[in-house]
Amino acid sequence: MIPSNGVLALKADLEDKTGVCKERMKLMPKSKGLWKGILKDGFDLTSIDYSKFKSSGPIQILLMGSASKLSGPKVKTTFVEDLPPEEAAKVAAEPSGLINLGNTCYLNSVVQCLRAIPALRSGLTHYANSNNNNNNRTHNQSHRLFLSNLRDLYRNLDRTAEPVTPSPFVLSTKMAFPQFAQTGPGGQPMQQDAEEFYSGLLTIAAGETKGTELIKAAFTDTLPVQGNHKSDWDGVDNLIDALFGIQMEETLTCDELEGATTSNDDMDLDSNTKTNTQLTLEPPVTRHDLHRKLVCNIQGGSDTTSQVNVTHIMEGITLSLNGKVQKRSEVLGRDAIWTRKQSMARLPSILVVQFGRFYWKETPDSQDHAGVKCKVMKPVAFQGILDVYEFCSEKVQAVLKVARDQALKEEEEEINKKLAAVEKENKMDDEANEKKDTKEGQATPDAKMDGNDDDDDDDLKAAMAMSMQTTEDEEKSKQPAPILVGPGLPPNFQGKYELFAVVTHKGRDADGGHYMGWVKAENDANMKTGASKIGDTDEDNDDWFVFDDDEVSPCKTEDVLKLKGGGDWHMSYLNFYRAKK
Repeated sequence: MIPSNGVLALKADLEDKTGVCKERMKLMPKSKGLWKGILKDGFDLTSIDYSKFKSSGPIQILLMGSASKLSGPKVKTTFVEDLPPEEAAKVAAEPSGLINLGNTCYLNSVVQCLRAIPALRSGLTHYANSNNNNNNRTHNQSHRLFLSNLRDLYRNLDRTAEPVTPSPFVLSTKMAFPQFAQTGPGGQPMQQDAEEFYSGLLTIAAGETKGTELIKAAFTDTLPVQGNHKSDWDGVDNLIDALFGIQMEETLTCDELEGATTSNDDMDLDSNTKTNTQLTLEPPVTRHDLHRKLVCNIQGGSDTTSQVNVTHIMEGITLSLNGKVQKRSEVLGRDAIWTRKQSMARLPSILVVQFGRFYWKETPDSQDHAGVKCKVMKPVAFQGILDVYEFCSEKVQAVLKVARDQALKEEEEEINKKLAAVEKENKMDDEANEKKDTKEGQATPDAKMDGNDDDDDDDLKAAMAMSMQTTEDEEKSKQPAPILVGPGLPPNFQGKYELFAVVTHKGRDADGGHYMGWVKAENDANMKTGASKIGDTDEDNDDWFVFDDDEVSPCKTEDVLKLKGGGDWHMSYLNFYRAKK
């Protein structure tokens, strides 16, 4: 369609499309009824009756003039191949991988998963900078080299879209952990356990990244530290325990004395314990310990009488937190069976769950070895969101319940708003229909009075709603600041963690096989628009990457959730969760 806002606008549009300068341009009509001769700049295009051209097809115009040298697109096209390595890495479709230097897949997979923890990477940078500035010689030199090379490795991965050779880091790993330098009969490096490497890495980092200033700097660089309650940092003196540390509360109760009272004649007690009164019950023993992971027990119990068929991660964690132990009873004067119950008394911002895939089996009849390392192949399902509320202590549950109740209330209010909006829309439709009927008939005085009553009711409801909202706002302002249950956790934390990385193992040989890392993509567009759902579930089907050493491929959440085991495909070994906001 010819623009109606002037001949110059038409010529400018044609100049952009053809490259013919509008000063050299001559326009002649080919369709009858347009204009005569060459189109003049002052001609009124609105005087043309365009309606008569609808049936005859497009309007045809002859353009005469030579095109000047084309200047090319206004925005220069830049190809990824022409960008510097650092810029190319930022726009690359896939992150860079790590080259396998001989059975180093155990290392590559863990490094890629930990790479997705910004606070850890920030802490490594602050640690290295502080050592360089202060020339601190009190640290173990091999440990310092190990962490410095890890920081440098992450920087190299960020600077290129090509696979990175981690030679310095692998070398420093073998210096820090001599067992990882073992070789096979042919001299090739032996396969190592990814969990042992992960635990060793955290142990070294915990001993090196000490100091409240370093911890706060690492957290501040990546997310705001919520609150300054002293209790949030009690017992935390290093970055690793601030990120991964779980304070476990363990309670031991003696089964043989539970709920029982008896005289000394019924028990085999020493002379110091014998009395003529009834036996006093032994109080439960409570103690606290710091862990850096939870364990999912997938074997189903240690004794044959209490075998449990574990099919889900929640069942396996519950089983690992509870059990029976043998411990001395001071009241009985001998070893007795105690019930052990553990709960989480302080929560981490990064929660790691290890699936108990490998175990040691003694072989007393063998002349070659005392035992073999075996793998459990059974499937154990897990989901993208892990709710740890039932694993927490009563004090932590009381704090989490406040946020959970508030979230439930807000969800109900949102549902009620939607229902109210639907009800209001239906009411408006009814009123519109009623007015239509009134116009067709004759409205009675009573009907008019009823309408006024409805208006009065609406005004009263609106006033009451405003009053209630004011009261709620006042109550909220009087409420104390929320209590935190761990460093770096948001004040409205509900005890739910989202899966963001997985280390998997493939193969039936515990000392062989292959490890890979699966890491959730940081896709801002997905987070804004919302990812699609997996089937009929509420599980978001987000973008992920699978790191098979130097080969990196895209995948989806539904692919990750299939890593539950039960066959020869990759199965989850270490699951990394982060606090859900």
